[in-house]
Amino acid sequence: MSVAPAARDSSREPMLEALELAAQSIGLSDPNPRVGCVITAADGRIIGRGFTQAAGQAHAEVMALRDALSRGERIAGATVHVTLEPCSHHGRTPPCCDALIAAGIARVEFAVHDPNRQVRGAGEARLRAAGIEVEAGKFADAARELNIGFFSRMLRGRPWVRLKTAVTLDGRTALPNGASQWITGDAARRDGHAYRKRAGAVLTGVGTVLDDDPRLDVRHVETALQPRRVIVDSRLEMPLAARILQPPGTALVYAAQPEAQRVDALRAVGAEVQLMPGAGGKVDLARVLDDLAQRGVNELHIEAGHKLNGSFVREELVDEFLIYMAPRLFGQGRELAAFGPLERIDAGPELHLVDVLRLGQDLRIIARRGAAPV
Repeated sequence: MSVAPAARDSSREPMLEALELAAQSIGLSDPNPRVGCVITAADGRIIGRGFTQAAGQAHAEVMALRDALSRGERIAGATVHVTLEPCSHHGRTPPCCDALIAAGIARVEFAVHDPNRQVRGAGEARLRAAGIEVEAGKFADAARELNIGFFSRMLRGRPWVRLKTAVTLDGRTALPNGASQWITGDAARRDGHAYRKRAGAVLTGVGTVLDDDPRLDVRHVETALQPRRVIVDSRLEMPLAARILQPPGTALVYAAQPEAQRVDALRAVGAEVQLMPGAGGKVDLARVLDDLAQRGVNELHIEAGHKLNGSFVREELVDEFLIYMAPRLFGQGRELAAFGPLERIDAGPELHLVDVLRLGQDLRIIARRGAAPV
């Protein structure tokens, strides 16, 4: 773990610093939530910092306690500022509540309650029962947003589904012959890899594998974890030499039509194959989301072609659209998502803009179908 030296300036809001620390858990802590923690002394000095490590390793509170002790600071009577309610149950690690109580912490301030039914409210109750003063709710929206996938998996039993695509000003994702590299510039591609880093899995379809032979790993930003690569391949048409099947990371193939020889061949090159038959000989995408949630995927990042994108949109399975728009015109070409046709203007998915940002010559547009899970 790398954190800045303890600060002497007490004017900064500790929870904001805790949120910045929590962001360092992106690409590290999955499937656990991203949590940051700051410990302040009675005079307001920050005496300890920490963020949640890899699954099975220390949580943010324990890391902050260790940091304070390593500096020779007195922890008893201090205040803990943490972005998520401290856990009260035994998982891969002991309860953080126990560590805080044993350290003699006087006050705990957390941003938002843990959505995990094993924890929600129980951590707060345990701290209060030990005589610790507790305050909740400061910067709750920011803490939820940072863990939007974890909240989705805990509350809805499915990942937060983000569909990423690059388009021209006239809404084309590729030329009619399928050529699409590169629509956007370097800054947009780096940003897209930062979103891949957030994801527990990156999903595409066999059509994209056949057309582009993508790797779909994280390369342009540093990460401790590589997301699992997921391919929807109803008839198991994917070449065994496809780059998406190669390291780093692992590949998971969802099929609809079992063909024993092809299944064995894919498994022989290290891929996992799951049969998820749906209507019309296609893969059941809703069941795919359920299965990925069971595997601990908090955020699912889709980078697919217009047909598979259209299926996800048609089935109302997309929570967020991450669109990079380049100042180009293609005229004819492939659309973002092939669904419809619609008979009324108001029949299509209604979205709301969350953010628009310029990246070099391109725009990044984030739009959502509904509110984030709370």
